[in-house]
Amino acid sequence: DVFFTGIHTASIPLQFGLMELVRHPSVLLKAQAEMDSVVGKKRLVEERDLANLPYLKAIVKETLRLHPAVPMVPRASTEDCRVGEYDIPANTWVFVNVWAMGKDPWDSPSEFRPERFLGSPVNVKGEYFELLPFGSGLRMCPGSAHALLVFCTVLAGFIQCFDWEVDGGPKRLDVEERSGGMTVSMANKLICRPIPRFDALIVEYKSAN
Repeated sequence: DVFFTGIHTASIPLQFGLMELVRHPSVLLKAQAEMDSVVGKKRLVEERDLANLPYLKAIVKETLRLHPAVPMVPRASTEDCRVGEYDIPANTWVFVNVWAMGKDPWDSPSEFRPERFLGSPVNVKGEYFELLPFGSGLRMCPGSAHALLVFCTVLAGFIQCFDWEVDGGPKRLDVEERSGGMTVSMANKLICRPIPRFDALIVEYKSAN
């Protein structure tokens, strides 16, 4: 269950992440420059490379800030408590609106700007309340580590291996969101065209042989 849940929660921000890269070509170029510098063009990016790709990490955080897969995190009070000015009776369901929190305390919150996370200690591990895509505490999403790894690794491959085009230009992209139960995904399919930057698969195959 944890494995398949992690796959699902990774696929949603992956679509949004690719959409934002297509919408912001300068961000994609900067990420590709980092990838070429750290990984090069003679092999595919691997999990071990992720720690040395701070701009990729910033893109991931910015995507999760703007587009959390699960916008409302449920919690239940086990006893009477007070939160700010609100009295919460025992056995009450409370929904934490992480979608709104990702847009409230930030400078230019609607702008996709990964640079805001460069040099920032803010992470997605539930330690900073302004960014809680996986929740926080003992009830934090158990599949978060897997989802994050899948998201980072696949997006890194998209960045390293391809340029991306969309008919009519980036401004024609449909950015509308759709709520489907507990998750929020893209309302319409993301249709874009991958343009190979280099044949990394052939390069890696030849290197291995």
